[in-house]
Amino acid sequence: MEVDTGQLAEALRPVLGEVQVENVARLSGGASRETWAFDAVPTSTRPAPESRADHSSSEIGYPEIGYPEIGYPQTELSGRTGQRVELVLRRDPPGRPSEPGATGREARAIGAARAAGLAVPEVLLASDSAELFGTAGMVMRRVAGETIARRILRDERYAPARRVLVGQLGEFAAGLHALPLFGDLPAADPLAGLRATLAEFAELGQASEVFELAAAELARSQPAPRGPVIVHGDLRLGNLIVAPSGLAAVIDWELVHAGDPAEDLGWLCVRAWRFGAAGAVAGVGSRKELLFAYRAAGGADISLDELRWWEVFGTLRWGVICLTQAWAHLSGAYRSVELAAIGRRVCEQEWDLLELLRPEAAAAAAGRRPAPASEPRSEPAPFGRPTASELLDAVREFLTEQVMAHTDGQLAFHARVAANALAIVARELALGPPPDELELADRVAAKLAVANPRYFSSS
Repeated sequence: MEVDTGQLAEALRPVLGEVQVENVARLSGGASRETWAFDAVPTSTRPAPESRADHSSSEIGYPEIGYPEIGYPQTELSGRTGQRVELVLRRDPPGRPSEPGATGREARAIGAARAAGLAVPEVLLASDSAELFGTAGMVMRRVAGETIARRILRDERYAPARRVLVGQLGEFAAGLHALPLFGDLPAADPLAGLRATLAEFAELGQASEVFELAAAELARSQPAPRGPVIVHGDLRLGNLIVAPSGLAAVIDWELVHAGDPAEDLGWLCVRAWRFGAAGAVAGVGSRKELLFAYRAAGGADISLDELRWWEVFGTLRWGVICLTQAWAHLSGAYRSVELAAIGRRVCEQEWDLLELLRPEAAAAAAGRRPAPASEPRSEPAPFGRPTASELLDAVREFLTEQVMAHTDGQLAFHARVAANALAIVARELALGPPPDELELADRVAAKLAVANPRYFSSS
């Protein structure tokens, strides 16, 4: 569903005055929320109202897993009266409403962090109803910087940021965890929640032996709880806006809750959020560096063993999220090529857990993994040419060489996802079913060889 620009302009009128909404563009990424960039252009000379941080209404004022990267345009913010204002709308996807009250809770957490001087966007408007934006959502001022992980991790422009980012994240987490709790933050037992979800998937025939193994080991070794504090819930590369000098803002707060402070730090260490880089924390630093910066900024004295428990927990949690998002597609609740492709990422988290919990078995299985075919396999053509594999190649070429080359934004992103999905199908056809009676690590290695064979080289 497209954004209703007239409705959006009317919603902004109490905050910015009479404006016209222009340059609306859907931004790539974001499996749990839609993200739209737009400009608010004044249409009268009447001064716009001042933005306020003390609104009591959830309709006007400061009020789970985005999937890895959202590309915010790198533009400077101009918010002075009479000038174009660059904004971002985050809203629930039509047909996939979030928990009632979630948007207001998210906005209140951002507002509290901003009032404490932490690096977050300014929320101008938020609503838990569908009246303002078509679904529950919020409008924030756009922050200049980069969110695409591969650019942050590789571009020379961000080399200064890479040197300071882990320390800044430790300081941010310590500042967030020092804020007072507010009343409507969820505070469920995180491990119990994961185990309950795994049980539901087992009943659906979607059991994961590795996930069950990890859940059992986490239950046996769970450290004494800390907190509770305000936990961001998705603090990681991909949910950071980074300037060349370092952290500009932490975004995507829909999973904010009350919990153990080590949860945010462990999530930062999950391999999925390194995006192929070597550093254990966000691809750029070490666990010791993170803990030192966190303690120096007033955070708790969290040990490496405690951090490791939460890293294992976070890896399992991301695996369960992948299962859940894929099931939204498989069940027909929300058909999406992006969600379908996420289902084949489950084996990545299974592999990461094996490397954390059974490293020797994982190393041996990696050496025995199926090798990709060096040449296209000749295949019979009982139904004629082109064969199934040749048709897959033709569609992939169309997506990568035509669709992606001539579009941008969400369509180009989904074209890339679709091309990757076709590559998975081609590898599955080429390799065929794995042999029977494989060991657990070998079964996971076989799935990973189909889903993402490059994952082994980044271990």
